[in-house]
Amino acid sequence: MNQIKVLFFATLRDRAGEKSVNIDIPEETTVQALKDIIVKTFPGLQKSIDSVVVSVNREFAFDENIIPESAEVAMFPPVSGG
Repeated sequence: MNQIKVLFFATLRDRAGEKSVNIDIPEETTVQALKDIIVKTFPGLQKSIDSVVVSVNREFAFDENIIPESAEVAMFPPVSGG
């Protein structure tokens, strides 16, 4: 197993009720698989999870990216501006 730290920001933090959480995930877990795990752990994030912006070790990540060992994963709600 691979222990990672997941950080929640803005409205995701409010919906999860946590600032951060340590989670054990299987090796070779993708960002999409992590999103699935997060929704099972924090059902309040279901509506937001498809549009979150994810960074892994402070770099933007895509759903197909593999999460490395002991990574720091940050989840942000979508941001719009003008």
